[in-house]
Amino acid sequence: MGEAAQDRGMPGGRRYVPIAEHGLIGDLRSVALVGTDGTIDWYCCPAFDAPSVFASILDAERGGCFELAAAVPARTKQFYFPDTNVLITRFFTEDGVGEVQDFMPLGGGAAETDRHRLIRRVVCVRGSLPFRTRVAPRFDYGSLPHTVRLTGDTAVFEATGLALALTATVPLEADGSDVRGDFKLSEGETAVFALDKVGGDVTPRRCARTEAEEQFAATVAYWRRWLSASRYKGRWREMVHRSALTLKLLTYAPTGAIVAAPTTSLPEELGGERNWDYRYVWVRDAAFCVYALLRLGFTGEAEAFMDFVTRHVSPGDGKTSGPLQIMYGIDGRTELPERTLDHLEGHHGSAPVRVGNAAADQLQLDIYGALIDSIYLYDKWAQPISSGQWDDVCALVDWVCVHWDQPDEGIWETRGGRKNFLYSRLMCWVAIERAIRMANRRGLPADLPRWRECRDTIYRRIMSRGWSEERRAFVQHEDDDVLDAAVLMMPLTKFIAPTDPKWLSTLDALTEELVSDSLVYRYDTRSSPDGLRGDEGTFSICSFWYVEAMVHAGRIDEARLAFEKMLTYANHLGLYAEEISHTGEQQGNFPQAFTHLALISAAFNLDRALG
Repeated sequence: MGEAAQDRGMPGGRRYVPIAEHGLIGDLRSVALVGTDGTIDWYCCPAFDAPSVFASILDAERGGCFELAAAVPARTKQFYFPDTNVLITRFFTEDGVGEVQDFMPLGGGAAETDRHRLIRRVVCVRGSLPFRTRVAPRFDYGSLPHTVRLTGDTAVFEATGLALALTATVPLEADGSDVRGDFKLSEGETAVFALDKVGGDVTPRRCARTEAEEQFAATVAYWRRWLSASRYKGRWREMVHRSALTLKLLTYAPTGAIVAAPTTSLPEELGGERNWDYRYVWVRDAAFCVYALLRLGFTGEAEAFMDFVTRHVSPGDGKTSGPLQIMYGIDGRTELPERTLDHLEGHHGSAPVRVGNAAADQLQLDIYGALIDSIYLYDKWAQPISSGQWDDVCALVDWVCVHWDQPDEGIWETRGGRKNFLYSRLMCWVAIERAIRMANRRGLPADLPRWRECRDTIYRRIMSRGWSEERRAFVQHEDDDVLDAAVLMMPLTKFIAPTDPKWLSTLDALTEELVSDSLVYRYDTRSSPDGLRGDEGTFSICSFWYVEAMVHAGRIDEARLAFEKMLTYANHLGLYAEEISHTGEQQGNFPQAFTHLALISAAFNLDRALG
């Protein structure tokens, strides 16, 4: 980022940093997005799905932000402290070089579990450099007024239901309901800012330089210790490990939940209406995450998620959409009412800004396969599931046997009416097939004759009505000839041999129609209306599925080239949003778990094929 970034948020300099121009820090409860210009423009406190405190990524004027940057024109670079989620933003000027080290300490003692702390440590590494900060929280998505009380080196921002304390080692001054500071550092000097959630038993606590130093060291040690458990030793270690660290940041430690993304309403198309809240546990996304983490050897996260499933995702809630919802709150809640925040203009004016998600009530049959597949892998690679968990699996499979043959909204959550989606059928087959495998391997009780009959019926139905003679391909839904990248999962789930002639001709058809320079569109929104206006970018998880499908089909050179191309679309830190535009910009919520887990899986399989 150049000099223009320095004016962001100032009168006359109003602008947005692109979605990809951000790094992510977090404490396994919430995260903050830090722009390449040193501004925190997204932070929800005290949890992922709490209302935002800083949200200038969704409204540059009303959202609130925490600016911290060189006070003179500077070039900036951003990187992660190696093998950690500690973010460094560097400022290069004629007179000096400085850096801001951003991190959120993880877990103090038992008495500190309610402390949510964000630390920004400024260091001058060469010459001397003036800095400027402006801390402008806007509570409850910018809708709640607040007061500021400044005493000495501590400012307390207080709104109904939430108070934040900012402590600093440099002088602060009040500016209306905000706080500002100007300071100059010479080589070797540091300044520290700590933002704490206060209230109850948690009081403002000074963050002296030595304490910041200790917490920096402890945070670095935590991340390195966690990452050292990785079993991946392949060619793309840096990208795979960054993806693993990112997935870990998207886990909610108190319950074991895994969010789909830590943001809401970042647009899938600038100026479009495809803006959704992803700060929840999608059964599908989280189950796929478990697969990716188990692949790398992180069994603790898989165990925590299984615990979440056992406690909160129990069959028999009696919902019309079936025994499972497609998504849950990070605390397991089932009500996620969707509303529009009309006072926020949206990223680059891309309204509406939505919180909550009405898709929670949709019927998406594929989630049963995703969940039971992850339970099967956990049982196989981590530890055997309990008798109670097996009872739940049986109840879900029995339900799938009765209900698989009905239209649903499908994996892409289209709002254009229910259809007989092939992918939904495929994952119902997976649900039953994996349960049969578990029962056989462990000798568990099950109605195996009934399960096998149902599994085989689904197989024959897909092969007859999911296949289009005209297109020589498997299609999006029955009795039509629209293509859909979700069918890339057919060989990956072992439904069809990856070299089956029908599959190879499907792969060719997808390549011709949905692939653009290795990037893959989910489907053609013109030939498959989804109830929404506008277009969207290519879908990054599908691009990695495409790599894997080509690996399995034996097209190793093509797969490797497509994978290497996909890596060039990551941001400067190795992070991915949900989609990539036709000009290569990242779009949609950021970073997205789906994309990072698919990267891990593709790298793993490509490595194995290359030997």
